Amino acid sequence: MLKKTIKYTDYNGAERKEDFYFNISKAEAMEMELSTDGGLSETIRHIIDAQDMPSIVAYFKRIVLDAYGVKSPDGKRFIKSQELRDSFAQTEAYSDLFMELATNADAAAEFINGIVPHTVSTDAATGDTSARVVE
Repeated sequence: MLKKTIKYTDYNGAERKEDFYFNISKAEAMEMELSTDGGLSETIRHIIDAQDMPSIVAYFKRIVLDAYGVKSPDGKRFIKSQELRDSFAQTEAYSDLFMELATNADAAAEFINGIVPHTVSTDAATGDTSARVVE
């Protein structure tokens, strides 16, 4: 899970500083990987190699919004919904975050590494789509 503190100016002109949370669960990561021909990481690599900027932007937006959620007060759940995604996407916090990630490769890599679970891996080299949990 990644906690990102974002300073932004809201639509009333007020300066705000809020914490936002992003996470991709192991199940979500596996679903993303298996629901894309060749796997998500291979698809992204192909898009980047082809310099397909519209596709890169669309994938990045999808990953940011799919990772966004709210922790339950007891910490047992990370709540995600289309309503929460839409609400976040309509803020200047989202706009500022997206611009930071789109213009700073280090920030983008840090963000992705912060939201993707480190315990799930797939063997893209052999095409093995079975998941392994690394202890």
